[in-house]
Amino acid sequence: MTDALAYRWRARALQPISHPQTLQLNSLLGIDRQKDLLVRNTLQFVNGLPANHALLTGSRGTGKSSIVKALLTEFAPRGLRLVEVPPHDLVEMPDIVAPLRKRPERFILYVDDFSVAANDRSLAALKTALDGDIEEAPENVLIYATSNRRHLMPEFTRENEEYRWEGEELHPGESAEEKISLSERFGLWLSFPPFNQMQYLDVVRSHLASFGVDSLDTEGEKAALRWALMRASRSGRVAKQFARDWAGQLGLAKA
Repeated sequence: MTDALAYRWRARALQPISHPQTLQLNSLLGIDRQKDLLVRNTLQFVNGLPANHALLTGSRGTGKSSIVKALLTEFAPRGLRLVEVPPHDLVEMPDIVAPLRKRPERFILYVDDFSVAANDRSLAALKTALDGDIEEAPENVLIYATSNRRHLMPEFTRENEEYRWEGEELHPGESAEEKISLSERFGLWLSFPPFNQMQYLDVVRSHLASFGVDSLDTEGEKAALRWALMRASRSGRVAKQFARDWAGQLGLAKA
């Protein structure tokens, strides 16, 4: 295993990433509460203190993946490393963590866009990784997973029919219990709701500034809102796409 800041698990091996994406925490807007909690948890981790696995859920493009990448930028000088693990490769978890166990660095296993069917082998593998099995989990490894679904698995209408009353208490059925039991294995849950209009425009301005555009006039605001409406999403990803397009248009007009 070579010394690198980030790795990707592929073809049953840890492959170093030569040029990991560099993001700054202060460039992520509209998610201050989520940043504060995840930064604190990660700071505990890099300091060798108890810390929790984290589940980041919510709307697409709202910063779930970006915040994990920004943590690497923030804490790499303190020994943090990132290992990207595709959800379907979680079944290989013992092989993934084996070379990490005795390393001095602290490793976050980054599982992006995790969602599985109820009978997926990755489901059992993730449960084992979070709770441990007969083998002691390495103390220098945490799992940070992102998902568009809070309970990581598809939700079905028929599951509502499984709920039952016992006295004055409402109890979920077996299907719902299984999903809740998985997400409960993460000690830290962070929800990322869609941006409101003001937050969206603030993010647009931030991205425009990174492209050398220092202001957004009324015409630009209207264009940004139309861009979001066409995509049915006011997210950081959509804001960056608009900013790239708008900055390009302004550049052409000056050419």
